Amino acid sequence: MLEDILFFVVAFISEIIGAIAGFGSSTIFLPLALFFVDFKTALILVAISHLFGNLGRINFFRHGLDIKIIITFGIPSILLSFVGASIVGILSQDILKVILGIFLIVISILFLLRPALKFPTNTSTVITGGGVSGLITGLLGTGGALRATFLTGFNLEKTKYIATAAVIALATDATRIPSYLSQGFLLEQYYYYIPILLATAIGGSFIGRKIVDKIDQQVFRKIVLVSIILVSINFIVDGVKS
Repeated sequence: MLEDILFFVVAFISEIIGAIAGFGSSTIFLPLALFFVDFKTALILVAISHLFGNLGRINFFRHGLDIKIIITFGIPSILLSFVGASIVGILSQDILKVILGIFLIVISILFLLRPALKFPTNTSTVITGGGVSGLITGLLGTGGALRATFLTGFNLEKTKYIATAAVIALATDATRIPSYLSQGFLLEQYYYYIPILLATAIGGSFIGRKIVDKIDQQVFRKIVLVSIILVSINFIVDGVKS
């Protein structure tokens, strides 16, 4: 019983952080979930929590939805993620993690040192950013940090950034969860976790929204960039250790 409570507390805190940074809830939740359940169960439960969290963020930040960016960034991202997944066995994931980690740290530090710096928001740049982030997502299985780097680089207003990131991440969840379910990852004994994960995800997104509302735009951008750096360090460590 205590383990179940701790599991849901971790899920709740992860969603709060994910709502504030616009990414990272799965990055935080998955390794901690492994203390309570096996890997396959953790994958499906974290994915379900992530799905609910993205739905919550889309709802709470819906006035920031930008259809043009969602289409020009999101569609290439989704399409290239399938390409990345299809060639995942060709390239070394460890080397990619190290290169990606170094790249994201350098870009994030540049954005921190030069607040006025941003990527051009013309259509070709947005499409390229979506495609590259999607490709890396397919190759590594995680793309939140890279997606956040591009969206932050476009200097989007905070609600627009979070809403856009949530819609694109939701599309990823919608493709992977059916695959997990078809492979029997969700055992019957964990069915009752689903409504509780819904509550923790929506609650975490709601609290995250309240916190974001109180954060200045420039401070918010710095929080996201620091979060990207921390995740990138983890990429490098994982790549070197493997």
